[in-house]
Amino acid sequence: MTSHRVASPRMTSQRGASRRMANQGSPKPLADPERPVERVVTAALVVAVLAGLGWICGMVYTVAQWPL
Repeated sequence: MTSHRVASPRMTSQRGASRRMANQGSPKPLADPERPVERVVTAALVVAVLAGLGWICGMVYTVAQWPL
C-alpha cells in the first residue's frame, strides 16, 4: 500500500506567494554610503572614543599626581 500526499490549498498558496516574491526586484541594501545616518553614527563613535581616551588620560594623571 502506498500513501499519496495531497497538497492542501494552503500549501499551494504558499508556493505561489514565494514565486511572486522571487519575481520582484530585491530591495536596496541597508548599508548605503549615501545615507547621512551612517555619517552621524560614525561621528558619534569617534567622539565617544575621544571622550574615553580623555577620561583614561585624566585617570592616569590623577593617579600619577596622587600623594603617596
